[in-house]
Amino acid sequence: MRDFKSRRNIERLLRRQRPVSKGPGRFGSGLFLAGFFFASALAISYLIPVREPTPQPPQPPVSSTPALPRVAESIQNAATHPSHRVIHGAIGRGETFAEALSAKGLSGRLTHEIARVLRRYLNFRKIRAGATFQATLDASGALLHFVYQASPVEIYEVTRKGNAYRAARRDVPIERRVENITGKVTSSLFESMEALGEKPELTLRFVDIFLWDFDFNSNARLGDQFRMLVEKEYGGGTFVRYGKILIAQYENRKKTYTGIYFEKRPGKGDYYTSKGRSVRKTFLRSPLRFTRISSRYTHRRRHPILGGVRPHLAVDYAARRGTPVWAVADGVVLSAGWKGGNGKTVLIRHRRGFRTMYNHLSKFARGIRKGARVRQKQVIGYVGSTGLSTGPHLDYRVIKNGRFVNPLRQKFIPGDPIPKAHRADFRRLRDRLLQKLHPTVHASK
Repeated sequence: MRDFKSRRNIERLLRRQRPVSKGPGRFGSGLFLAGFFFASALAISYLIPVREPTPQPPQPPVSSTPALPRVAESIQNAATHPSHRVIHGAIGRGETFAEALSAKGLSGRLTHEIARVLRRYLNFRKIRAGATFQATLDASGALLHFVYQASPVEIYEVTRKGNAYRAARRDVPIERRVENITGKVTSSLFESMEALGEKPELTLRFVDIFLWDFDFNSNARLGDQFRMLVEKEYGGGTFVRYGKILIAQYENRKKTYTGIYFEKRPGKGDYYTSKGRSVRKTFLRSPLRFTRISSRYTHRRRHPILGGVRPHLAVDYAARRGTPVWAVADGVVLSAGWKGGNGKTVLIRHRRGFRTMYNHLSKFARGIRKGARVRQKQVIGYVGSTGLSTGPHLDYRVIKNGRFVNPLRQKFIPGDPIPKAHRADFRRLRDRLLQKLHPTVHASK
């Protein structure tokens, strides 16, 4: 009985993942006698009904469960023993740790023992779908080994020592590779990257490098070329995650945009042009990721609601309702509220006489109110259709020294250059990366 309290704690922790049905347990009439009070009490305390595994011949893992990286050699040897049974499984979406093990035939007792020793390493309320496991049982159904793979580089192993179980974490060494990715835009940048086997995360990071100089939503063209050197991390031969993009280039209409990652001190780096100026500028090219420009800046436009020819001193960006809208530059919120036909509006004051206005929002971001300070690319609201609007879009305006100006024609202050003390180091890095990226590219470009 001395372990009874700790076992109840384990089951209480597992129940927090999701409400569990409290229907009556199913017990074989011949399995439990009235005299075995301890066994009955313990079975009732289990998260799931006790189901001893039915002996089956060894079975290979299902195709949807990826093979585990190489772990302890003893586990592999145990799996090949003719009297041992190996069970493979994965955590399904919305499934608890106990439910996943039970679905593969592991008894409530084994589930309890595995959870008890793993609780030191795992938070069972944060079990992720897709994580895999492998259990090896002996001929009597007792657990020999259990391996839980939370990610390609995060593995937990449970082994039996006599009558006790012990758990340990096994970290798979990370291998970092630098890979050259080159392609041409054939439909969209996202689809072209995906066709090369890359994830959307990499495309977004690539786009973010050029946010200040290039608008991929309105200026990208079929046939544009992109290339980059990017760090990729692998564990056990399996891709784990992206590291830094070391250098990126995008060619559009015979103009090449370049971003080179450079650290002035360890761990503190940013992107610079090939001439050594920061790619960051005072203003972003656009305040959101949009689908198209539905109306441009003009002094003569037929108003779609009021009729007549009127000035439209803004750029309208068509986007889905709820699309995040961000501040194009650091500044202070002058107002955030309803403004007649503009609907829900945010007005921000920036340096050097600039103000920006964001109209027809569906709602404001948290903390956006008069006097609030905002940072460049901080979300200030969400696309809507409030006020005089025919559909979801952002009406974006730029005011310079009290006068509305065309946002698409503004040339904002360039980024700061590399400090003189670091220029020689930057040039050496630039030349080396450009040569690796494209042998015909010269540093003078």
